[in-house]
Amino acid sequence: MNEVQLIAGCKAREQESQKSLYEQYARKIYGICLRYTANAEAAQDLLHDGFIKVFNSIDSYSGKGSFEGWLKRVFINLALEQIRKDKSVFSTSEDIQELPDIVDESTEEKANITEKELLSMIQGLPKGYRTVFNLYAIENLSHKEIAEMLGINEATSRSQYNRARQILQNKVNDYLKNN
Repeated sequence: MNEVQLIAGCKAREQESQKSLYEQYARKIYGICLRYTANAEAAQDLLHDGFIKVFNSIDSYSGKGSFEGWLKRVFINLALEQIRKDKSVFSTSEDIQELPDIVDESTEEKANITEKELLSMIQGLPKGYRTVFNLYAIENLSHKEIAEMLGINEATSRSQYNRARQILQNKVNDYLKNN
């Protein structure tokens, strides 16, 4: 079944098409869910809730643009919706300047960090830092766009990103020194 047929089947509420869509995209989307949550259980909940939302709103997919892009956007928006409910996530609004790279040059040659290890480090970030880091560094959104999406100011977005980056750099340096 090709993507057009799969989408049409889902719009017709055919369970076989929904199952196929889930099987085709769940693994990739789960990776996105992991980036926005603190652990596998929360990511699984987000995956489940997101696919329910996808199946209930698939009629809104117009066929223009990438279906996978539309699908990712549904999940990211759902994750952000859950994060916005916690007002304490973005409690700081101080603006800090760009941080210098703090990679220890003696460990650069040993840079054998796996995707799983890096994901674990990202998941270990505080929720606000993790969210802004994902939106800025991975989704390539501007701080202005992030601020609008999350209902925060741009300075807070920059601050949260820079702090996330600093923490991740420290974690990577520590990992590389110890492995």
